[in-house]
Amino acid sequence: MYLFSESEGQHKFKKMNLSNLKPAKGSTKNSKRIGRGTGSGRGGTSTRGHKGAGSRSGHSTKIGFEGGQMPLQRRVPKVGFKPINRTEYVGVNLDVLQALAEKHNLTAIDFAALQAHGLASKNDLVKILGRGEVKAKLEVSAHAFSATAQKAIEAAGGSIVKL
Repeated sequence: MYLFSESEGQHKFKKMNLSNLKPAKGSTKNSKRIGRGTGSGRGGTSTRGHKGAGSRSGHSTKIGFEGGQMPLQRRVPKVGFKPINRTEYVGVNLDVLQALAEKHNLTAIDFAALQAHGLASKNDLVKILGRGEVKAKLEVSAHAFSATAQKAIEAAGGSIVKL
């Protein structure tokens, strides 16, 4: 493999090997040499200032320390609670089901149909909610139903199937 380099207007190719690899120009910086005498400009206190814990070796502050001021994570109150074993459902309302049935001329709406029309993804649990009204006679299958949704579907002559 050959590397292309351009110097003083001349094009030349160098053979690439491990001995001539180096980082791109300007991509690396030399670190500050601290504590190498007063002539270096970084001797004496070695950029640590005078006295105090920060000037001593082995000093480190814990995460969130604000110099003795009450830290943010203690100033802001704790709010709410989420149980670890909760089940989260994707809500689909009755008016959405009615629109779907009218648009695609459906009599049965199941999980596959909801997935195909972008209302749920494959790992979601679906709950049918009661906003809106159903005029069509639908057979709806989902993981859960609200009481109002169940009544509305059955009042329209449809049926529900719990997955």
